[in-house]
Amino acid sequence: MEKRFALISLGCAKNLVNSEQMLYLLSEAGYTLIEDPDGADFAVVNTCGFIDAAKSEAIDTILTLAELKKAGRLGAIIVTGCLSERYQDSILDELPEIDAVLGVGSFGDIVEAADAVMEGRSLRRFSDRSGPIEELPRVVSTGPAWAYLRIAEGCDNFCAFCAIPYIRGRYRSRPMENILDEARDLAAHGVKELIVIAQDITRYGTDLYGERRLAALCRELGKIEGVEWIRLHYLYPDQFDDELIDEIASNDKIVKYLDIPIQHINDSILKAMHRRGTGAEIRALIRTLRERIGGLVLRTSLIAGLPGEGEAEFEELCEFLREARIERAGVFPFSPEEGTPAARMAHPDPLTAQRRAELIMELQSGIMDEFCESLVGKTLRVLCQDFDEESGLFVGRSWADSPEIDGLVFFEGGCVPGEMTEVLIESAEDGMLYGREV
Repeated sequence: MEKRFALISLGCAKNLVNSEQMLYLLSEAGYTLIEDPDGADFAVVNTCGFIDAAKSEAIDTILTLAELKKAGRLGAIIVTGCLSERYQDSILDELPEIDAVLGVGSFGDIVEAADAVMEGRSLRRFSDRSGPIEELPRVVSTGPAWAYLRIAEGCDNFCAFCAIPYIRGRYRSRPMENILDEARDLAAHGVKELIVIAQDITRYGTDLYGERRLAALCRELGKIEGVEWIRLHYLYPDQFDDELIDEIASNDKIVKYLDIPIQHINDSILKAMHRRGTGAEIRALIRTLRERIGGLVLRTSLIAGLPGEGEAEFEELCEFLREARIERAGVFPFSPEEGTPAARMAHPDPLTAQRRAELIMELQSGIMDEFCESLVGKTLRVLCQDFDEESGLFVGRSWADSPEIDGLVFFEGGCVPGEMTEVLIESAEDGMLYGREV
């Protein structure tokens, strides 16, 4: 008899890698993935528990599945990931509809959890969140020719506003040989773009080798046949050195797109955030990167309305953005996360934080539009992803666009999804580029 399951992955790219690992393990154990949980023997929800909106999404998803279960259209519910880890002592009491729960150190136990719920048993498993990283195979679920490459787990930064270290544990680097073996396997299966991820990739190797090894890792990744783009996500500004900058500048396979979460620019706010470095050092780093890395596109993350941010501090952030012309930005209103130092500080009301976030996004929209307009008339290398039936155009991404968070390139042509092609950009609108294959 076929044993069917559905898998719902919420949250970040690192969580998606864990979902892909669970998908592999369940498939190898004889379970069949189906798209809709309606009619499944069980559903796995890999949750995010980082901010209130993510927690609400996870809880709403579980409650929706609970209705299917109550109606007899779903057998059981397994909950994994950050929400279960964060609330391991109370989640089964608060959501009794859940049949099995796994923490972030127990993704490798998913088959045991599946077997348990299929037999009508419950299971609760929480391993050491700071334990060794499980080197598990995975089924890549992302679009054609690109995949995430996770190089570390956890975080040691302990920013005042962030709960990640308390959920995901201490920083642990994967051995370089394991990462390279995985990258070679991905390339052998047609992956052309590797998106290197961790909570902080600039710190890679410090725990394992006693020194930063990201530049060395990038050099080795660049030697892998079939890999054409290497994209770097979450480089912390205080961890850059000349070796890394030189490697990014000289390695043709590293796309000149860097995701550097600065969060703020005001010194007092940075200090309150427990961030290392000053606003002057951030400004100097950005000038250095622009000077030494040709054609650089920067992405950052910003928080508006953090405790201590008055109108003067907010205006300093806006003025910095006008000057730095950072091409991509994710902006978030401050969310007081329970258990973090910032949650205990006096902070502006949520409406103020939301208004400030919206003002920054309005400012950034103008900067983004200006950047997109600068690409009109240029020929860009594009990774073709799909054919869009609605527009009748192919759709892909340039070096300046990371999947899910940035824009797309729509173009006329005859490319094959998963292949690289050249596109002449003829117009830009609302962050999207339009052109034709040449």
